[in-house]
Amino acid sequence: MRTSLGERLLDLAVSGFLWGFRILIVAAILIGTIATIRAGKYTGEQWIDFVIQGISQGSVYALIALGYTMVYGILRMINFAHGEIFMSGAFSAYFLATWLNTIGFIDAHPILGLLIPILFAMLMSASIAMLVERIAYRPLRNAPRLVPLISAIGASYFLMYTFRGFFGPGVYAYPPVKALDGEWNIFGIEILKVQVVVAIAAFIMMALLYSLVQYTKIGKAMRAVSEDKDTASLMGIDVNGIIVSTFAIGAAMAGAAGVLNSLLFRQVTFSIGQVPGIKAFTAAVLGGIGNIPGAMVGGLVLGIFESVGPSLFLEGLGIPRPYQLKDAIAYTMLVMILLFRPSGILGERLTKKKA
Repeated sequence: MRTSLGERLLDLAVSGFLWGFRILIVAAILIGTIATIRAGKYTGEQWIDFVIQGISQGSVYALIALGYTMVYGILRMINFAHGEIFMSGAFSAYFLATWLNTIGFIDAHPILGLLIPILFAMLMSASIAMLVERIAYRPLRNAPRLVPLISAIGASYFLMYTFRGFFGPGVYAYPPVKALDGEWNIFGIEILKVQVVVAIAAFIMMALLYSLVQYTKIGKAMRAVSEDKDTASLMGIDVNGIIVSTFAIGAAMAGAAGVLNSLLFRQVTFSIGQVPGIKAFTAAVLGGIGNIPGAMVGGLVLGIFESVGPSLFLEGLGIPRPYQLKDAIAYTMLVMILLFRPSGILGERLTKKKA
């Protein structure tokens, strides 16, 4: 069917607008960056602090993003209840850590005082995720894609307001860990202990997950189900079991991220999963949705840009209190990656059937 002149003109106009928007954003970033560097307001140590803060926050985003990308790789859907899975882990760990702190266990055994709440949060988040999969997603597995998406949004609000109903709208203070007070001098750089511990813990869990997916029997089964569910079923793979395992493993990573986030910011509330959940989704898209290493890279890149960006890009443009716009940096990055490289940094290798 031949395209009319009006349709061609409309396509050219839309394409021109998108390219103009891209050029405008890139120009603003360059102008702001040059102006900030010339002003010399921040020292080298301050820039290093921004990067370190971004790595610690980005490692949390990366752990949450793994759940998004794993579920998408298996079911081709976005689990928008994943942010509340993250919140459930943080809440579960808060109550256990508070009790451990009351009896003096955390101060006496700081390593176990960190490890036990993390494991408990992973268990609780995985349990809730498996329940959500069974009730909200499995009955809709063969429905059009929009239907499970709506169900995911409903599950998100159900979990959020269930926790609000049980525990109220207040902000809970995560108990302090005295062993993480102060700083360590690493290669002449003073770094907060909590930032080092959060980053190392996140990297260890990401490495374990990558090894699980690449080198174990269940990991091979996950990759087979991701490629073709019907063929995997004919080969004797329990597709439902693998899907449940995927939800559980991704949720366990989010639960651990909830504890690490609580260590960084010392706050837990029923709505804590909304913003990190959206940013982790941004990280998954940034790295390449469906790609596990991409989710890790996307989370770290997003965390660094979010930490460095307000001071580097916006301060030079004369914007007052630029750090208040750090969330805008994340969403602008999402728009830019969708415009310039929709497949993400590492992209996703799609089979014809998937595409």
